Amino acid sequence: MSYFNKVLIANRGEIAIRVMRGCRELGIETVAVYSEPDKNSLHVKYADEAYLLGGASPKESYLNMDRILKIAKSSGAEAIHPGYGFLAENSVFAKYCEEEDLNFIGPSWRSIEAMGSKLGSKHMMEKAGVPVLPYTPDGVKDITEAKRIAKDIGYPVIVKASAGGGGIGMQIVEDEESLENAIEAGMRIAESAFGDSTIFIEKYLVKPRHIEFQVLCDKNGNRVHLYDRECSIQRRHQKLVEEAPCPIMTDELREKMSTSALKVAEASGYYNAGTVEFLYSNGEYYFMEMNTRLQVEHTVTEMITGIDLVKQQIKIAAGEELQHSQEDVRLNGHAIECRINAEDPLNNFAADPGKIVRYRSPGGPGIRVDSGIHMGYSIPPMYDSMISKLCSWGSDRQESIERMKRAIYEYVILGVRTTLPLHHAIMNNSHFISGNTHTHFLQEEHIKRSLARYLREEETRMQNLAESLRGGKEAAAISAAVNVYIQQMNKNQ
Repeated sequence: MSYFNKVLIANRGEIAIRVMRGCRELGIETVAVYSEPDKNSLHVKYADEAYLLGGASPKESYLNMDRILKIAKSSGAEAIHPGYGFLAENSVFAKYCEEEDLNFIGPSWRSIEAMGSKLGSKHMMEKAGVPVLPYTPDGVKDITEAKRIAKDIGYPVIVKASAGGGGIGMQIVEDEESLENAIEAGMRIAESAFGDSTIFIEKYLVKPRHIEFQVLCDKNGNRVHLYDRECSIQRRHQKLVEEAPCPIMTDELREKMSTSALKVAEASGYYNAGTVEFLYSNGEYYFMEMNTRLQVEHTVTEMITGIDLVKQQIKIAAGEELQHSQEDVRLNGHAIECRINAEDPLNNFAADPGKIVRYRSPGGPGIRVDSGIHMGYSIPPMYDSMISKLCSWGSDRQESIERMKRAIYEYVILGVRTTLPLHHAIMNNSHFISGNTHTHFLQEEHIKRSLARYLREEETRMQNLAESLRGGKEAAAISAAVNVYIQQMNKNQ
């Protein structure tokens, strides 16, 4: 079947390259767009064509809808893949694509709009018979009423922006005394970040698990799930480690949760790839939200099912029916993804942009690295700090963990601080190894102690690396980078 001749990827970094790889395998030409700081980025060089969007800020570049649409039309692209982040869940952009006769490789703008409202989507799910946490169905308008409802729900509660995402503006409230300030601050943040001050209160689960289901739906009403993922290890409500399948999943629970996930897709008239996210606690699960796009962690689903989600997205957008029935989707082995960010895990995950002076990615059996960087590349400060997605596959969870440990040991990134030491600590933690994780995992003291132990090992390894490179043309720069890192580690131990 003929799909598209040319696709524009309205994103940057590793996800832009990931989409381009899928296009290349389908014989589709690719168009890259880039900001001024990204002119030497790998995704610009990988594409068949590349066009400058504008300056450094996202508004001038990757959020510039008019400029992206004009480039798509002038370059002859027939479709736009938004990746994730930026315009990926922007219903206005998806609608503009439709009006400009450009295929949006994702769901309809109507589904994005419907699921973009946390309150609206909860109402929809209640009608569809999907479990949801107790919440304020009409949002918060009056503090007196809010206090009454919060008391009925039971503390702790969480204040959320209805139009929010990425954990922005979320505030956990332990008692009535803190509620009023949280609501006022939540409204300000919601208005500033999303242009919509609507907030609501929801029951807060203290140590839940974050479990999600990948779904694929075509335009003819065919729907399948591609099993589950565990995404409980997070910082500031953003995921750091994901794995598939969920280590505590049973056949009975999977049947219930996957049925609910497909109900969510049906109720919202969804097509293309999407992810339904649930919170799980004490044997019960609750709908949280639907991500109407490709997920960062789609890699682990691909590794356990053998299904290329990007190519499926493109085929669905081109009008093709699903090639797989639910019976065709088989689970094989276990996969883990570690998000490697240019951040300092010992300094409240502060971003650490800068130049990569030494880079060597791991390999070997069962290892996959999705990355958009290279040696000499400078990570800009104005975008997400992700360096790469390091993934392992094994015939079972234990083998996947052992392969991830090896891959982390092999991975060399010098010039910026990264989350590699944290991931090593997690992979060696007995609670993670036993599958005992939750959304507050990183706040536990045993993880902090494990991290401190590994930092001492990492200090020795980096000193040895610098010594082995002495005499080479990069020795001075590498040695300086290592020394800075070691000093920072010593300061934070």
